[in-house]
Amino acid sequence: MSEPRIVVVGNKSVILALILTFFFGPLGMLYSTILGGIIMLVVVLVIGIPTAGIGLFFLWPIQMIWAGVAASNYNRAQLGNAQRQFRQ
Repeated sequence: MSEPRIVVVGNKSVILALILTFFFGPLGMLYSTILGGIIMLVVVLVIGIPTAGIGLFFLWPIQMIWAGVAASNYNRAQLGNAQRQFRQ
């Protein structure tokens, strides 16, 4: 019988995800979600340029919420994976 292997993966800080997204917008989102950061980068360019930046007042909170939720979901998924590996 082989010994169980434990894989340790670091969690993503929700606070850090929020701070990075607050200061850097879509580029800060890349910490918590790569796809989300790329999507929001395109959305910020498409909405921010025609509205002369006024649209960003609405997009910035959306990005921060998305980044926080993505970091939290990542942590929850990693915990679930660790629990499944431990049971095997």
